[in-house]
Amino acid sequence: MTVSHRVARWLWWNRGAPARAARGVLLPFAFLYRTVMVTRASAYRRGWLRQRRLPLPAVAVGNLSVGGAGKTPLAAWIAAFFDRRGMKPGILLRGHGGDEARVHARLVPGAIVVPNPDRLAGAERARAAGARVLVLDDAYQRLDVARDVNVALVASESVPPHAVSWPLPAGPWREDWSALARADVIVVTRRRAALMEMMSEVSRTALEAVDLGELLQRIVSYVYERFPVELVAIAASTGGPAALAAVLGALPSSLPVPVVVVQHIAEGFEAGLAAALARHLDEVGADVYAADFVAEPREVFAQPA
Repeated sequence: MTVSHRVARWLWWNRGAPARAARGVLLPFAFLYRTVMVTRASAYRRGWLRQRRLPLPAVAVGNLSVGGAGKTPLAAWIAAFFDRRGMKPGILLRGHGGDEARVHARLVPGAIVVPNPDRLAGAERARAAGARVLVLDDAYQRLDVARDVNVALVASESVPPHAVSWPLPAGPWREDWSALARADVIVVTRRRAALMEMMSEVSRTALEAVDLGELLQRIVSYVYERFPVELVAIAASTGGPAALAAVLGALPSSLPVPVVVVQHIAEGFEAGLAAALARHLDEVGADVYAADFVAEPREVFAQPA
């Protein structure tokens, strides 16, 4: 971890008095930054600033805050999805250093990886090399280039009280949550998931310790109240159903849309997963089915990945 990363981690995540004082000093700059970002987004939305069209269909992946929310793995997964279907992907990166290019080349060997701060020039280079579709990694704030699908990631750990709510530089936020209005798909990630799934007997205690239910309630309620939502999808790794049931139980009881759970299990085991979830969710009144279709609100469907 570099010195700058250590300083940012201390400034944005530490609850001690020195860190709070440092954030206070930076608040005037944070408010100025927020004003600039809101004005900029409004100018693009109103057409006062021009967006450039990319030469190929494009999917942009990004988040609202600085730090890992899973952008690179998700962008690589999207690129691999296209590659498996015979559409060679071009992955466009910022080109400001780092190992993202090597990571993408390893995760998606069939992709054309182009690091270039000029996304339009990078897109032309990818097309010339044979790309048929573009995936833009860390491009949610790149409003100067149009995209066909906008994917926003929100890490549950980045939501207060686990992180401060101030914009840069006093906090980690590039934009506030109103920027989710630009998203076609919103993905909520949870970096502690694998650890807690392994703690079978203490998973409920661990979940309570990080206030996961409160975080999910706030995230889902905020998104649902402000933007049109047709479906809630939850992706889970292997492990017991206790933590997954806690996630489902944290969803608003009035949520009038279906929920799909895609878990990394072998095909044929979805019926057992559905039965286990049904036992855990009996008290919240959700019906659980092992099926590959979605029908009514408040129904949960377990589907193998």
